[in-house]
Amino acid sequence: MPIIEGKILERSTIHTDGWKAYDGLVLNGYDHYRVFHSKDEFVRGKSHVNGTESFWSFTKRRLAQFNGLRDEMFYLYFKES
Repeated sequence: MPIIEGKILERSTIHTDGWKAYDGLVLNGYDHYRVFHSKDEFVRGKSHVNGTESFWSFTKRRLAQFNGLRDEMFYLYFKES
């Protein structure tokens, strides 16, 4: 997973939903905990992604007000959110 490798320290703990693309995280040395929304599971022990999903939901609504952004400006608008 090139998107994760190089941005997250090796042996980090990662909490995700059940998206199939995350299957290889354990094989790449991460502690991986997931919840499966497709099975009506939203919390497993202390593992959940509710805060992350809430943050991205808010951020997408906020950034939609700008009707698109240039790539180099994304970080600045994102920081403001």
